[in-house]
Amino acid sequence: MSYRYLWTPLQLGPITVRNRIVFSAHLTNYARDGKPTEQHAAYYASRAAGGTGLIITEEHSTHPTDWPYEKLIHGFHRDVIPGYKRITDAVHRHRTPIFAQINHNGGQASSMFSRLPVWAPSAVADPLFREVPKAVTHAEIDEIVAGYALVAEHCAEGGFDGIELQCSHSSIVRGFLSPATNKRTDIYGGSLTNRARVLVEIVAAVRKVIGNRLALGVRICGDELIEGGTTIDEAVEIAKIVEATGNVDYINTSIGVATASLFMIEASMHIPPGYAMFIPSAIRKAVDLPVVGVGRFKDPLQAERALAEGHCDLVGVVRGQIADPEFAAKARAGATDETRLCLSCNQECVGRMGLNRWLGCIENPRTGREAEYAARPASITRKPKNVMVVGAGPAGLQAAISAARAGHTVNVYEKHDVAGGQVRLAASVPNRAEFGDMIRNQLTECRRLGVTIHYGVGVWPGFVDEHQPDHVIVATGAEPNRPWWVAGDAANVCDVRDVLEGTAEPFGDVVVIDEIGFHHATSVGELLADRGCNVEIITNGMVVGQDLGITLDMENWWIRAGSKGIVQTTDLVPMGMEGSMLSLLHHPTGTNVSRTPDWIVLAVPPNPVEWLYNDLKAAGVSVQRIGDCLAPRRAHAAIVDGERAGAAV
Repeated sequence: MSYRYLWTPLQLGPITVRNRIVFSAHLTNYARDGKPTEQHAAYYASRAAGGTGLIITEEHSTHPTDWPYEKLIHGFHRDVIPGYKRITDAVHRHRTPIFAQINHNGGQASSMFSRLPVWAPSAVADPLFREVPKAVTHAEIDEIVAGYALVAEHCAEGGFDGIELQCSHSSIVRGFLSPATNKRTDIYGGSLTNRARVLVEIVAAVRKVIGNRLALGVRICGDELIEGGTTIDEAVEIAKIVEATGNVDYINTSIGVATASLFMIEASMHIPPGYAMFIPSAIRKAVDLPVVGVGRFKDPLQAERALAEGHCDLVGVVRGQIADPEFAAKARAGATDETRLCLSCNQECVGRMGLNRWLGCIENPRTGREAEYAARPASITRKPKNVMVVGAGPAGLQAAISAARAGHTVNVYEKHDVAGGQVRLAASVPNRAEFGDMIRNQLTECRRLGVTIHYGVGVWPGFVDEHQPDHVIVATGAEPNRPWWVAGDAANVCDVRDVLEGTAEPFGDVVVIDEIGFHHATSVGELLADRGCNVEIITNGMVVGQDLGITLDMENWWIRAGSKGIVQTTDLVPMGMEGSMLSLLHHPTGTNVSRTPDWIVLAVPPNPVEWLYNDLKAAGVSVQRIGDCLAPRRAHAAIVDGERAGAAV
């Protein structure tokens, strides 16, 4: 497809973007000691090389009182400028413009790192940080405005082509704009004109510093999704105020508040693509400035449609380009089928950030390691080998990709008639179907690299001896575990995999035991509820599916569970079965309770299938094991294992 609108250049003030795809601002946790790093430069350069039209960096803090998370770029120190130049030089080599987003997080922060009071328009505690901020004085407002101007000056000196003011999901400016957090009665509170006053002052101060040499944009929130907060009608009026300053070149958009409704900003696969498109669509009708639309765009066709239908002038694609830096280039070349589609699983991008780790990608093991790969010496040419991979799950397929990329001949043997392993099963649940894109993406890459996959073929030591490969990579996965407390002959007990594979069909009252704390129990619980079962999910933890909070799936899970009548019970440990009765210990109190369900479904840690590896190792075969047969973990570990194993052949 030609993508008529995507490849049309657009003027943003003094800057021309060659296409309408924007790598929008997002946190990375790559900073060290408040300064940008070589990893920043390599990360952004990779997306520039991949053809994106515009890059907007993560936020740069404008004031010492703003330190909400450890690895924040402190733009107010001049020692950031050399790092800025490394970033802009690396990106400009690919003829791509790059803007710097600057921000003060205001009350959506903590004093833990700064040891200073948090500043905000009013003393309203954020629901996540729960710290009552200091309501800023007029003199401190002047200091905030001056801080934005100072950082803009540093960014200009560092070679950036434009500045974006983050006034949307986590910002002191958003705090002023929102009636939910601005309770002032002076000239900065009350009417929308008053609440927008600080934004107008910042725009003027930044424009005065950067002149007409740099573009200037403002990112605003179209709907905070909180009680008493900004809604689309006020957001449109804010956009009009921004345009009326005559100092702004474009408007970027956002939805939600980064602490109260973050699950709607970085939406998981449970939220449909383009879900926030009503915001840029409404704003674009009200202003003449170019408008950026965001909201889980998975592929170029969705972006093209948003442009063609007039909802926006540019499209922000973040996770799509985290997963595949060549997202834009592949679209332009007509190779859309080769695009590594983002899963919107949030496990290694949003999830790692929530754990204070650097940003990565579940299906792209090079994301977050761009500088490391760039610094590696040119690989020594090795004699091509015949590599046998046993298992076509995510670990095995990634090992095959990595080994084939290194020039080896790779044959993959899979005992089932389809690839995918546990990922295929996870994706069989209707509201988790996009997870299956991981395997689709891997199979596409295998075909491109000439990997041969043999289906319906089991492997044993004699088979390996017959084929005489130079090296074997075992990725045989894991198998369901039957806990000690299950009666050996209990016919009404099954694993979540049995439900997904259709070998067990629970009915009636079903208890799901959640000892993994992720999608396993909740997905199967929903599936069974949809089939008419009365479902109770029991966990030994404090929250059912506790890790869903990391991937921003928790809020919507609670909504769906409530609507489907799924009962969630915590702090219970299975202790045994007597017939159909399940005995449970409430460990906070030491009391015993029981259930007598028709079925018990287990979401418990599995056992590695390691016999083939052990036998081959004992026979002296050159062999390595990866993924769940090494240690049962989640998909990102399987991908990393596979990448390393294939590269090491």
